[in-house]
Amino acid sequence: MVHLDDQPITQYDDNTMKMVPWLEMVDTTILVALERVFGADLEWLSKLNHKAGGLHTWQVSLGCELREDGSKGGFLHYGYNGMDFISFDKETLRWVAAQPQAQKVKEEWEEDPGLSERNKVYLEETCIEWLQRYLPYQKEALLQTEPPVGKVTRKVVDDSLEVLICQAFGFYPKEIQTTWIRDGEVCQNETLHRNVAPNSDRTYYVLLSIEIDPKERDHFQCYLEHEGLQEPLVLAWKDETASANSSAIISAKFSPFSSSIF
Repeated sequence: MVHLDDQPITQYDDNTMKMVPWLEMVDTTILVALERVFGADLEWLSKLNHKAGGLHTWQVSLGCELREDGSKGGFLHYGYNGMDFISFDKETLRWVAAQPQAQKVKEEWEEDPGLSERNKVYLEETCIEWLQRYLPYQKEALLQTEPPVGKVTRKVVDDSLEVLICQAFGFYPKEIQTTWIRDGEVCQNETLHRNVAPNSDRTYYVLLSIEIDPKERDHFQCYLEHEGLQEPLVLAWKDETASANSSAIISAKFSPFSSSIF
C-alpha cells in the first residue's frame, strides 16, 4: 500500500494492481522490485532461524515527510510475524533491534556500511523526489468528489427489539455527517457510529446503527450529509413486500470538493 498523506494511492499484490485514478502514472516496476527485495529478505530470515517452520510474515513500513518549514523526515521499520523487529536510524546510520532475534540481522546489516548509506539516500532524496512528483496531482484530486451511496438494512433481535443499520459507502472526501433521526429529531445519543474507514480505491465507508422497537420502525430515517451531495440523503428501511429489495439504496449526483500523501 502506498499513501499520499492519509489517502491510499496504490495497492499492489501478486495478482493485480489497483490504482487510484488520478495517480495511474505510478511506476509499477518499482513496486514489483520492492516485492522481490522483501521476498528475498524473508527467505534470508528463515535461513537464519532454521528451527522456525510454518508460515511467516515480513512487514515493511517506510516513508518520508516534507514539512512546511522545508525540513525532511523519513522512517524505515520492519516487523516479523506481526511484531516490531528492527528499525533504521538515518541520523546515526545504525539499526535498532526491537527483538532479541533481530540482533543477528542488526549485526549482518551493519557490516555493510553501503546498505545504511543507500537507505539514508532513499529516505532523504529518492522518496522526497517521489513525494514532490506526485504532490501536484493532489490538486487535481481536490476538484473531485464521490457522493455516498446509502443502504439501510435491519437485524431482528426478538419480537420487541431490532437493529437498523445504515451504510454509506463509496464517498470521497472522508468528511461526512451521519445520524439517525426519529420524526425529524436527531437521535444522537442512541446512534452507534463506526469510524469512517478507507476502501482500496481511495473512497470511504461508514456504518451507523440504532436499536428500536419494530413497531416504531417507520418513524426512523438515516440522514447523510456530504460535500458530494447536492442535498442531504435521507434513507429509510423498506419492506421487501413493498419493494423488489429489502433495503433502500440511493445515490446522488456530485459537485466539486477537497482532499489529501505517503
